[in-house]
Amino acid sequence: MQESKLNPGQPSVNRRSFLKTSSLAMGGAAALSALPIERVVHAQPSNKLKLALVGCGGRGSGATIQAMNTGKDVQLVAMADAFEDNLARRLSAIRAKKPDQVDVPPGRQFVGKDAYKKAMAEADVVILATPPGFRPLHFEEAVKQGKHIFFEKPVAVDGPGIRKVLEAAKEAKKKNLKIGVGLQRHHQPSYMQAIERIHDGAIGDVVSMRSYWNGNPVGHKGTRQRLRDTLGHEPTEMEYQMRNWYQFVWLCGDHIVEQHIHNLDVINWIKGGYPVRAQGMGGREVRKGIDDGEIFDHHFVEFEYADGSRNYSQCRHIRGCFNSVSEHVVGTKGKFEQGRGGFTLTGPNAWNYRAKGEDGHQLEHFPLWDAIRNNKPYNEAEYGAMSTMTAILGRMCTYTGKKIEMADALASPVSTMPDDLKFNDDSQEWSGTPQSQPDKNGQYPIAVPGDPEWYKKIVTG
Repeated sequence: MQESKLNPGQPSVNRRSFLKTSSLAMGGAAALSALPIERVVHAQPSNKLKLALVGCGGRGSGATIQAMNTGKDVQLVAMADAFEDNLARRLSAIRAKKPDQVDVPPGRQFVGKDAYKKAMAEADVVILATPPGFRPLHFEEAVKQGKHIFFEKPVAVDGPGIRKVLEAAKEAKKKNLKIGVGLQRHHQPSYMQAIERIHDGAIGDVVSMRSYWNGNPVGHKGTRQRLRDTLGHEPTEMEYQMRNWYQFVWLCGDHIVEQHIHNLDVINWIKGGYPVRAQGMGGREVRKGIDDGEIFDHHFVEFEYADGSRNYSQCRHIRGCFNSVSEHVVGTKGKFEQGRGGFTLTGPNAWNYRAKGEDGHQLEHFPLWDAIRNNKPYNEAEYGAMSTMTAILGRMCTYTGKKIEMADALASPVSTMPDDLKFNDDSQEWSGTPQSQPDKNGQYPIAVPGDPEWYKKIVTG
């Protein structure tokens, strides 16, 4: 059988070779998710692999534990975060779970603007799990320092950030660095089997797709009142936005980028490529609170691929509505359906698979750390960047109401990042001027589809 297109880049990570090179018997994909962690780790070399965590949130600490689960040789030696309280809380939690694999004394706990550089310098491997807006800068630095990298999705929030990641990815290949990206469905046996069958022609030629992430809102990361109570003073605007990062485009990318990327990535994987253009609509129906920032609460995008097929994409954060996190494909000989009912192919090659106990967040670490230990080629950065760019293209379309070419979106000069991010070591305060500023009522400007000025702000600069 052929290798799945746009799977994590290298033969070393396809399902067949992964099952062979791990310590599993060839009992099938279900056995992989059912066996305990200690049964699937590789034999460990005597040398420690020093790990640094950059971005001490829930996903960062989770990825750190999962990296440690791949072998006792993984040693957390440094941590970096924008805020000292985040770092202290997550260090305590990680140490409680993996006391023998944590060695992070005060001298290797870094806070502030250059904290990421200092933490990286202490390690062989770095986990990048800050809010997505910072990831291109951090990825570029990690490659410059010659570190192996796991970084969470999405890998950027705008065209300039994606271009930075793509350039650094080329340099990473030259340096033989191993790069993993947190699009974990590529490592789940259920998805791997289903998409391998699609690529082998089980449903014929793919003619149309649907993808959904319709669910409840993600909670506020830090309200103004909560920050006042925690800090004992009024937070700076920069600190407030960084603490409440999910509500701002320069940090989160909007939920179409931060969350719906998973479904869009699956469709790209099925298609073996990326959309060439898109158009869509979106807005805010219920996000009207003082801490709701600037992102939309619903998006609909029609993504067009080079062969003319289309992915009809929905994502919504509104309570009480139809919910679905799923992907669906229509082919000339059958259909693919993925959702709560499992994975189903209909037609002459009918097939059904119900995944049990698959932890994609854990499974994605095994091939990466295997590549690091055994010097195998491994670089997921390019497809991670282009699936992120797919989601960014969708946001640009919903914010403007225009049909936009992928090439134009990728070439856009518009950066969402502040130009003057500053950190005061004495006061431990962040300052500077985010591009989005609240009015006298605390409300932020919201993108207006069809407005030429907003199109300029979002696409052309």
